[in-house]
Amino acid sequence: MKLVPLGDRVVLKQLVAEETTKSGIVLPGQNKEKPQQAEVLAVGPGGMVDGKEVKMEVKVGDQVIYSKYSGTEVKIEDDEYIIVKQSDILAVIEA
Repeated sequence: MKLVPLGDRVVLKQLVAEETTKSGIVLPGQNKEKPQQAEVLAVGPGGMVDGKEVKMEVKVGDQVIYSKYSGTEVKIEDDEYIIVKQSDILAVIEA
């Protein structure tokens, strides 16, 4: 199954949070809060949204930071996705 976002929506897959101790030991899944980092899986076409021209500035494969309480969580075939508006994406992480 494939998710195809409409308008200025973006489909995100949340990145797995790992906590590392000072000595370098990785403690997977220890965070109580979900991370706000995700990978972009699909991007809507943009265009006219609420009477304004919207240009999509993110692309598939980008790693982004999104607003904490934004979006809609969707579970499809044991995978969880988040659908957000592009304006809820705060930054693109560049290596």
